[in-house]
Amino acid sequence: MEDITIEELKERMDNNEALYIIDVREEHEFDEFNIGAQLIPLGELPERLDEIEADKDAEIIVHCRSGARSGRAKEYLSSEGYSNVRNLIGGMLAWQAAGY
Repeated sequence: MEDITIEELKERMDNNEALYIIDVREEHEFDEFNIGAQLIPLGELPERLDEIEADKDAEIIVHCRSGARSGRAKEYLSSEGYSNVRNLIGGMLAWQAAGY
């Protein structure tokens, strides 16, 4: 699945779409700033797959600080059979730089 831009995500959030978003940053990063996603740090993802409440074919958006860790999360989730994982391009750095 194609990755998602901050503009598309912001628009969909503003439209109150039901989105499933996972933040793969560390807890201290999440505590500093977050967009209300479910926190599952990248290093804990393999042990916490059972906490993902989305079907394997449902859209799942993953994000981190810059897009690198969430890119790895996307690869991992795809390898576990999740077929519709989208990485937020630029992550929270781009989100905050845009003033969202």
